[in-house]
Amino acid sequence: MAIRVLLVDDQPLLRTGFRMILEAEQELAVVGEAGDGLQALEQVRALQPDVVLMDIRMPRMDGVEATRQITGPGRDGPAKVLVLTTFDLDEYVVEALRAGASGFLLKDAPAHELVQAIRVVAAGEAMLAPSITRRLLDKYAGHLPSGEEPVPNTLHTLTDREVEVLKLVARGLSNAEIAAELFVSETTVKTHVGHVLTKLRLRDRVQAAVYAYESGLVRPGAQ
Repeated sequence: MAIRVLLVDDQPLLRTGFRMILEAEQELAVVGEAGDGLQALEQVRALQPDVVLMDIRMPRMDGVEATRQITGPGRDGPAKVLVLTTFDLDEYVVEALRAGASGFLLKDAPAHELVQAIRVVAAGEAMLAPSITRRLLDKYAGHLPSGEEPVPNTLHTLTDREVEVLKLVARGLSNAEIAAELFVSETTVKTHVGHVLTKLRLRDRVQAAVYAYESGLVRPGAQ
């Protein structure tokens, strides 16, 4: 079945461009468009998309609040949110991730990256590009813990290996890259990631990465 995509952006020309790119792919179907957050909520309820391609700064309701309502406890469907951004709006991207977005992508990303990001998010994974993640977190290094603060009690529920995996997730590594780094199988990595998410009550890898930095487990710029 085709992945159902809803386009949300207040610029009609951008929506048209995205539609042309996505409709060229057999496994993707653009089911609707919205010009602001309120329209996005209405369209999500009416059309039940799999993935919402979400702009951040829009009239009436911005993408952060729309994301929060789409992915929140009382949500109407299983829609995942993929945020589109420019680096002028970094602070809003961080808020969108906290609100429940499954990842983010630059508006000027190549067409093949946009298509792949939608596939990844639709499959239930997080779109956490390492280069973008590091740039975002380095920019906000002054607002994040230094790493010298007491470790949150919740981290003590993790095994040493799970803490290792969490640190690598925070660096934006994929399961395959983590497996290579730790000399274990991808299946083992998936198991560890699952345990981390369950123990820390996190939804996905994006929330895990944000948690790792906000808790001080990982410092911006650290390798």
